[in-house]
Amino acid sequence: MKILVCISHVPDTTSKINFTNADTEFDINGVQYVINPNDEFGLTRAIWFQEQQGATVTVVNVGGPETEPTLRKALAIGANDAIRINAKPTDGFFVAKQLAEVIKNGGYDLIIAGKESLDYNGGMVPGMVAGILGYNFLNSCINITVDGSNVKAVREIDGGKETITTSLPLIIGGQKGIVEEKDLRIPNMRGIMTARTKTLNVVEPIEATVNTKAVKFEKPAPKSAIKMVSVDNLDELINLLHNEAKVI
Repeated sequence: MKILVCISHVPDTTSKINFTNADTEFDINGVQYVINPNDEFGLTRAIWFQEQQGATVTVVNVGGPETEPTLRKALAIGANDAIRINAKPTDGFFVAKQLAEVIKNGGYDLIIAGKESLDYNGGMVPGMVAGILGYNFLNSCINITVDGSNVKAVREIDGGKETITTSLPLIIGGQKGIVEEKDLRIPNMRGIMTARTKTLNVVEPIEATVNTKAVKFEKPAPKSAIKMVSVDNLDELINLLHNEAKVI
């Protein structure tokens, strides 16, 4: 089984986010980047298939040379090889078109992507790729087993879980649950050294329409001051909730 894991290069949640050029561009100065958490869950599951069923695991992302340390980390975790599509990930459709081309040419059986990226939370790329290729698609996946070309998967839905049977080729949007946080792998020294010798192919992008662009970024409003109310002063609490917060 050939598995392709889509990797997004996203800011660490502990990074301080700022914008430049009249809030039209993201300021990358001082920002630490990591593997998108939903993608890392998916990568860990792919490595399980590698160890248990002899699958080969390739990781791919759309980005410039600055994303290669993130791909190298994925190689250190255990992926067999990596592909970097040499383009700026301008919007979801553009990224989906680039990934679909790699998938079509590579003949992958299972494509694992995170259900959404930590930075833009668009949640659109896996479904778009499936639509372009005509592949089966399963979003919000929290468990998956493969027997030959037959797949049994569980996805999270409102109020519960849904078990689905389908077949390869398949694209999934994974999330926490497909593995747990305790199962995530920290690259050891051997993995880091081995990653340096693994293949990282750089391919040029295909022509694709960019349908959207970021016009302006805006930070959430700062939190207002907190008013403390004595536990014995119920009248004041009701007055504040009614006249200031206006929630009752």
